[in-house]
Amino acid sequence: MTASITWAQQPRAVLFDLDGTLADTAGDLAGALNTLRVQRGLEPLPVERLRPHASAGARGLIGAGLDIHPGSEEYEPLRLAFLSAYEAGLANTTRLFDGMPELLAALESRGLLWGVITNKVHRFTIPVMDGLGLTQRAAVIISGDTTEHPKPHPLPLLTACERIGISPQAAMYVGDDLRDIQAARAAGMPSVAAAWGYLGEAVGIEDWGADVISQKPLDLLSLL
Repeated sequence: MTASITWAQQPRAVLFDLDGTLADTAGDLAGALNTLRVQRGLEPLPVERLRPHASAGARGLIGAGLDIHPGSEEYEPLRLAFLSAYEAGLANTTRLFDGMPELLAALESRGLLWGVITNKVHRFTIPVMDGLGLTQRAAVIISGDTTEHPKPHPLPLLTACERIGISPQAAMYVGDDLRDIQAARAAGMPSVAAAWGYLGEAVGIEDWGADVISQKPLDLLSLL
């Protein structure tokens, strides 16, 4: 745990990114990418090699696994094929990170709300949450297509707060990607960088500007 949060208001909610923060979805995302590789006559790649790119979704995984990027004429057909493959197996290996079930139970026992704000689109978000058994427990679920702008724009975070009737200063946002911290800062919401997540490879977590860097989910309880 690095640094702490000085609360302007009594904390009332903890909001989480989904992929790489609340849940380890890398296995199923890598499985979709490897489906494309096999179709192209290539060997599957290990999940651990693809894990750092999982938070970037189709764009990140297609780039890492096939070296094809937006702007290439091959990219859009591959993106659609990736999404189709992912939809067919999005709950095969996905699970909560260690300590997360206990964290959610502790939040609920304290009367604190929790929710999910993800750039994953609704058609994938809800089946993943259903597979985890969390859809009915979450106070709010905001997907990448719920609002006009996805993260790093602050609108998804502001919309989540509006729906559960709290101010951004009464919530903290936890994420494993620079975009998560940028969105929280733009929304005026305390931010926590999840060091247990995927993190990406472009900018080191220490340089994201998060209020706190947390090593494991249960550390969050000491911030509330």
